[in-house]
Amino acid sequence: MIDLDALTRAWWRAVGRRVDLAGTEAWLVAPMSPSSVVDGRWQDESAAAVGGTLAASDPDAGLLADMSSLDGPGFAAARLHPAVRDFYEHTSNWQMEVWSAWHWWAKPGGELVARLFGRRVQQLALPTHPLDVAHGMDSSVTVVQDAEGVQRAAIWLRTLRRTGGTVYSGQYSVRTLPGADRPSVHVAFPLQDGNVQVFLRPGVGEDGSLVLESPPATTRRAFGTEGAYVTVRGRGHAYAAAVPVVEHFRVYVDERGALRCDHRLRLWSATALRLHYKLDRSETQGCEDQSARQGRQVPSP
Repeated sequence: MIDLDALTRAWWRAVGRRVDLAGTEAWLVAPMSPSSVVDGRWQDESAAAVGGTLAASDPDAGLLADMSSLDGPGFAAARLHPAVRDFYEHTSNWQMEVWSAWHWWAKPGGELVARLFGRRVQQLALPTHPLDVAHGMDSSVTVVQDAEGVQRAAIWLRTLRRTGGTVYSGQYSVRTLPGADRPSVHVAFPLQDGNVQVFLRPGVGEDGSLVLESPPATTRRAFGTEGAYVTVRGRGHAYAAAVPVVEHFRVYVDERGALRCDHRLRLWSATALRLHYKLDRSETQGCEDQSARQGRQVPSP
């Protein structure tokens, strides 16, 4: 039987470059799965890598401990709408509804990837039919903390409410790329002996919205700047390649006070997939308490 996963890793070794994850390319260090099915073992290894533990029982866990960790030229967390900031700092308190729309030319490829890889390995299983997400998406956040109890990263698991199938299992953290003038949001999706990583540049809209984006693939960019990468290991070495996946997120509060997110995924310059999320805080009082601590009022979703 053909081992599709091994063939895929061989492909990325061929098209990628050899990298030194213990040295020059340490910015690419991220969790990898020890098995073809992406189960919980990579999470334990992620905690061990920072000499810490997993805090899975925190009901107030967020993808980022403090959005101000992203502050730098062109970004100030203080300008974000309180509800946007609350979602990232207290993600466990939020629920989501999802809508998806593939462009006609990309849908067959998305379905092929989902059938051959995504659903089998329980990773990056992008929904290919609107009804796949009609019943919503559940999520859980586990904090990776070091020996001092400081949050170093957060693991976000998202599953389809109707089937329980895993859509994404990723690690979120803040990382500054070589030569960058400000931090990026770093998202890593483990795969067997490899991963897919995305570095997103943060920005703030005039309405307090959060914009996370990678540069257009048509823009010539140096290896080591924002964008998407695939990293694999094999034959005693690690290899990495930049890939032409371009992502754009806008998290905002609409005219009725609901928190929403528009996510556009492009291959090169062509839009392949659009996702829309409606985000509801499960504990309104908690949101108001958080707003009071910030000295601002958060409209109820």
